[in-house]
Amino acid sequence: MRQIFYQFMLPGLVFQSVVIGGGYATGRELVEFFLTNGPLGGLLGLVVTTVLWSLILLLTFELARMTGALDYRAFFRHLLGRFWFLYEIPFFLLAFLILSVLGSAAGNIVSQSLGLPELFGIVGLMAAIAWLSFQKSTIIEKLMAGWAFVLYIAYSVLIIWGATAFHEEIFANFSAAPPPGNWFENGFKYATYNIAAIPAVLFALGHLENRKQAFGAGLLGGPLAILPAVFLFIVMVAFYPDINSTAVPLTHILGKLDVPWFSLVFQIVIFGTFIQTGTALIHMLNERIDHTLQEQNKKMPQNLRPVIALAVSGAAVFLAAKVGIIDLIAQGYGLLTWGFLAAYIVPIMTVGAYKIFLFSENDFPVTQQLEKIKNDD
Repeated sequence: MRQIFYQFMLPGLVFQSVVIGGGYATGRELVEFFLTNGPLGGLLGLVVTTVLWSLILLLTFELARMTGALDYRAFFRHLLGRFWFLYEIPFFLLAFLILSVLGSAAGNIVSQSLGLPELFGIVGLMAAIAWLSFQKSTIIEKLMAGWAFVLYIAYSVLIIWGATAFHEEIFANFSAAPPPGNWFENGFKYATYNIAAIPAVLFALGHLENRKQAFGAGLLGGPLAILPAVFLFIVMVAFYPDINSTAVPLTHILGKLDVPWFSLVFQIVIFGTFIQTGTALIHMLNERIDHTLQEQNKKMPQNLRPVIALAVSGAAVFLAAKVGIIDLIAQGYGLLTWGFLAAYIVPIMTVGAYKIFLFSENDFPVTQQLEKIKNDD
């Protein structure tokens, strides 16, 4: 049973942990890409996102398993060849953007829930990410999976409570919903820029042993990652359309529920999710540097990892303070969609699929990283 969990569910749960902080934890992203198309159009857009996520996840997981490429640099060398670096350009911009959103949201949560200056939330987030950057991949993997279950419980309680308290408003707004707008386009855009986070999950694929497991984990990954978003979206519909102009819709909903203890607990859970997402992005960056140094027969100093974490997250928070969370999400994410479409989605659905179905794992040398992870286990 434990092995089944690690092979079929863990990759999807880690993907959820990576994507949720910068993807929909605050609810602002759900407004920007889904609720602007109305309640019904938003749900249709979420279906589009789920299908695309599952498709790219299963192709990515299988290619990574076959090639033994469990870090994004090795993976994109197999996928893009000499042009592997093209993925890094939009990814580092996106990672910086996500860290900016996380810093802004963390400060907002601490300010609204505890009445403390936003700086406390920002510094706390940065310190936690820096501390976790010291840890091994296996520890980070377990923390993400465990917190994902905590998150599911919190969102399940939210939708039960919210649907009970606001069921009349939810049904009324769904019934009076305007015709769906650009739901397919927006669902596609949202899925595309979030797909960029999939390579941050590669370190958790060392348990996959065959194609059935890789495809199964990929198919499950889409629904596992999107389900909390669906829960939050349904509750948000109760406050449509006014909630569209709210910077952090989640705190607005919790305020309407008017249950202080649940609001505090839920926001602690969300804060923990921010830490997970930020840690995954920084860990990916640190692993990239570490593997580059290893190729040069050098070793990355362990104390450099938290330094990088603090430097990158600090610069990102500075950006958030200058721009603001609404503008960051509205303008930044959409611009990066095309970069990931060209550098990841099109290649994985063409070159990647070609290698998956016409080659076998025997045609690819297993990387030292895969062997290392299996030995650690």
